[in-house]
Amino acid sequence: MGFGQFLATPEYDIRIITHRDIFQNTALESSRGGEDYISRSAVIKLDESDIKKMGLKAKGRAVLKNSSGRVVVTLEPSEYEEAHEGIGYMVNSPWSNALVSADTDGTGVPKFKMIIATISDAKDEKITSFDL
Repeated sequence: MGFGQFLATPEYDIRIITHRDIFQNTALESSRGGEDYISRSAVIKLDESDIKKMGLKAKGRAVLKNSSGRVVVTLEPSEYEEAHEGIGYMVNSPWSNALVSADTDGTGVPKFKMIIATISDAKDEKITSFDL
């Protein structure tokens, strides 16, 4: 038995901003719940410096969690040239929606554009599945 199994996986604070993606929307219409839709939807994109700093692996899997939910998604480097350290980008999907708080602060509008969560290495966990 190795000592490493007793060490907790480090978690890092992150802000997640959701957005729409035409390719993901097309995949939704053609294969709701299919591999193309999942590969475009169950993804978080982070700045490359964050991926390195957090000791995560690009194209690996990450656990995202907060008081609203917990999901495992694929981790990809951000396509944006400017550094956006501490910010992750996800398309609107069941995976990002699982982290949206039901508390709307009386506005009636969920906070899709600024989700506060933690991120950590998913190790051997599979991508969270949903009945789509």
